[in-house]
Order: sequence, then C-alpha cells, then structure tokens
Amino acid sequence: MNNFTIVGNIVDVLHRRIFLGTIHITDGRIHNIVQDQGQYSQCILPGFVDAHVHIESSMLVPTEFARLATVHGTVSSVSDPHEIANVLGLVGVEFMVDNAAQTPFKIAFGFPACVPATEFETAGAKLTVNDFRQLFEQGISYLSEVMNVPGVLADTPEMMDKIHLAQSLGIPIDGHAPGLVGTGLRKYANAQITTDHECSTCGWVDE
Repeated sequence: MNNFTIVGNIVDVLHRRIFLGTIHITDGRIHNIVQDQGQYSQCILPGFVDAHVHIESSMLVPTEFARLATVHGTVSSVSDPHEIANVLGLVGVEFMVDNAAQTPFKIAFGFPACVPATEFETAGAKLTVNDFRQLFEQGISYLSEVMNVPGVLADTPEMMDKIHLAQSLGIPIDGHAPGLVGTGLRKYANAQITTDHECSTCGWVDE
C-alpha cells in the first residue's frame, strides 16, 4: 500500500495553477508528479496546517484531535500546550508530546513561555528555563506565546533567560502582544520575537 498513484486536478499552491496529472507514491512518499491530459473530477491539494492551536482546549488528547482533524483536510498543527502546562506543568507537556507520537498527524509543540502568564497570576505549576532545556531535548520546536509583555519590557531575568535560550537554540519565538504600540512594541520586537499571532492591532507608531 506504500506504492500507488493518485490522479486528479492537481492544485499547485506555489505557482497558483491547477493542472491535470498523476502523483506517483513510492515507499509512502511522493516520487514524482506527471502532468497529463486525463479527465478527472476530483481535486488534489496539500493538506491544511493549523498554524496555532491549544489542543487541550478541545478537551481531546492529541491522538483524538488528530483523528477528527484529518477528515477535514488538516494534516498537521503548530500547538502551544499552555493550558495543560498551567495545570500540570512539565508532566502535562510531556504527556501531550508522548501521546502525539502515537499518530502520524504531525504536531509541532512549543514550550509554554509564560506559566504562569505573569507574576501577578497563580497557576497549578511553573515552568522554568531548565524545563525548557529538558523539553527541547524531547522534541519541542519553538518558544510559544511570550505573553508576559511586562516581563519583556522590564527585562525580567526569568523571562529573558527563556528568550535567550530559544535564540541560542536557533528556534522561533512566538509573540503575544495585542495592542502594543510605539517604543514598547519596538523593544518587544528587538527581543527577536519572530511572530505574533495576536498583534493585529499593533502598529509602528511614535508615542
């Protein structure tokens, strides 16, 4: 079953075109794609990637989340296990990573950067920079949701140690700074936080 062909209207998202063709699969991987003149009713296109999700918020473990997501065309996700980390800490994140390994659905887990979210909040656990090092060795692939904006702006050692470790490891740093503008936004960005999925209202304006 690892060697087969698929025919259809192939949606080339890189070149923004649709063409008739055959995809040859060898040993479970695409070997080549051949354009032809067949008449096909079905379309073939890449699977969706959920670019930001908290799987545990669905009240499902990763294997069950994957089973339901794939039938809708989603084949992988970028997941921040922040919620389970707030309750169970390191053990909770390790559970998510171990459970996800049981499914072919690809999940890129991040290390929850802020557990608790700020020093003014309480949580069931606390994640440290040493936990970050340990989880990186277990497959964590980015630093997720740096939502402790006051900690970044004040150069809080505990927050900055995690950012600096991510930088030294060469992995992405995901931001979370809705509404931040002006000099505060500049300092936040200068911390080399590479993305911000919650910053739709941000702007580079002078204060």
